Amino acid sequence: MIVDLKGRIEDIESWDHSRCLDEWIAMTGVASGSRFSLRFLRKALAFEMQSKELGGHSAAIRRQFRAGAGSVAAPSQAFSPGTQFVREWNGRVYRVKVIEEGFEMDNQSFSSLSAVAKRITGAEWSGPRFFGLNKRKP
Repeated sequence: MIVDLKGRIEDIESWDHSRCLDEWIAMTGVASGSRFSLRFLRKALAFEMQSKELGGHSAAIRRQFRAGAGSVAAPSQAFSPGTQFVREWNGRVYRVKVIEEGFEMDNQSFSSLSAVAKRITGAEWSGPRFFGLNKRKP
């Protein structure tokens, strides 16, 4: 059964935007997916397939979603305290340290890497992307 699921998910990569929209509507009954990018739709469809087949999120994660938690994992759970990120920006080297409560730079605490990236650049950035933590497709 898992092998079949893997094959169905791999097939999604060959679908165009129109096919993804049709499958999204068939799977969810919601027609609002037209504004989503092809990349997002493919990931969402793969997630929906896995959820239907394997049961979706755990009860603890569903409780966090219902409670309106901003993120599923706290920064300290994603990175060990003491981990450091280094980024050069406009000729200055910035060092960010993971602490129990989030992140620290220049003796100032931040709740997220995105908040750090905004402090550095003055613009909205994905913190993980700014610090090079996202893997890019070849």
